[in-house]
Parts: sequence; C-alpha cells; structure tokens
Amino acid sequence: MSGQNNRPEADMMKMLSEFRFPGMPDVEALASAQRRNFEALSAANKVALEGAQAVARRHMEILQQSMSEMTQAMQSMSGARDPQAQATKQAEMLKTAYERAVGNMREVADLIQKSNGEALSVLNQRFTEAMDEVKTMVAKKG
Repeated sequence: MSGQNNRPEADMMKMLSEFRFPGMPDVEALASAQRRNFEALSAANKVALEGAQAVARRHMEILQQSMSEMTQAMQSMSGARDPQAQATKQAEMLKTAYERAVGNMREVADLIQKSNGEALSVLNQRFTEAMDEVKTMVAKKG
C-alpha cells in the first residue's frame, strides 16, 4: 500500500526531472531593448509636440493675417459710395477670403499629416528593430 502512495510522487518527480525550462532571457539585452523602446517613444512624442506647436504657430499667423485683412477690407468698403461697386467689391473679397481659408486649412492639414507621419515613422522603425532583436535573442537561445 505504501508503494501506491509513493507512485504519484515518483511520477511527479519524474515529470519534473524531464521538464525543460526555456533558457532565461538575457536580462541586459531586455533592459537595453526596453531603454531603446522608451527612447523611440520619447522621440515620437517630441516630434508630435513640435508638430502641434508648428500648427498652433501657423494658426496664430493665419488669425493675425485674417484680422489685418478684415480691417483693411472694412476701411476700403467705407470709401465706396456706389452700391453696385460696393456689392462687386464685397463679392471679390468673399471669394478671396474663401480661397485663402481653404488654402490655410489645406496647409494646416498638411502640417498635421507630416507631423503624424514623422512620429509614426519613428515608432515603426523601432518596432522593426525590436522584432529583429527578438529574433536574435530567440536564435541565441535555440
């Protein structure tokens, strides 16, 4: 009967002795990879922040330009006496303002897209490097 009690323990011991633990990863390599991941994330955040600042600066320039043009337009409108000439001038100003607004929106959208693309490029490059590092670590352990 005591042989039966030892049997599960013997089976367990045999199973544990046959179990192979995978090689421990290179802790220094993992720490180095994590440091590079953090650096890439920081660089991407920096690019995104610089892009956001450029967009904000451009928005401010556009606003200042628009205010200046509106002031000039109001001054030029006050001098027109002929209603037909005034209506023609208003239509021209509206057309010019609309075209400028569309151009400004396109410019800002391009700035945002460029900034996002640069930040994403930094992250994609690091991801590719990280995958190569993982393959190298696995190959070393294999």
